[in-house]
Amino acid sequence: MQFIETPIKDVKLLEPKVFGDDRGFFMETFRADEFANVTGAKPFVQDNHSKSTQGILRGLHYQTKNTQGKLVRVVQGEVFDVAVDMRKASPTFGKWVGYFLSAENKRQLWVPEGFAHGFYVTSETAEFVYKCTDYYAPEYDVSVKWNDADLAIEWPLINGKNPIVSEKDNSGLPFLSAPAFTETAS
Repeated sequence: MQFIETPIKDVKLLEPKVFGDDRGFFMETFRADEFANVTGAKPFVQDNHSKSTQGILRGLHYQTKNTQGKLVRVVQGEVFDVAVDMRKASPTFGKWVGYFLSAENKRQLWVPEGFAHGFYVTSETAEFVYKCTDYYAPEYDVSVKWNDADLAIEWPLINGKNPIVSEKDNSGLPFLSAPAFTETAS
């Protein structure tokens, strides 16, 4: 597994070594010792799997308590995946990174605790799977407005159309009004 640095120090893009031939392929998608050594992350306690159609945008979500680090990947289709630094003490507070993750490129993104996370489906459908370092706690869940002007995320919207979002995400908080993650940033 290759761990690729991103413009935000603690967010990592992962590229597996893929071994393939005319029969198919094999790749290692996760190895606890190597992952912990590179990221310092807590162990994973929950796995999630979602399926969405083209034009769906989910996010930007994070939890103020029971904070979750997420290792995300796409097993079918393609998404544009985004992590936003919500750590008040971080030099990259309010900055974002975004990458295309797909079944074809097999890339994964490590989104540490203290980051809001979201994705936009660019293929006809996409199946998205991710590991979390803490359990989902809806009472601490926050949604930041996907199109917040202060974040200025460059979503690759298909034909310039607004994405399909849930009511929760449609009424997300502006970035400057959202509670910041206040634990010490690394």
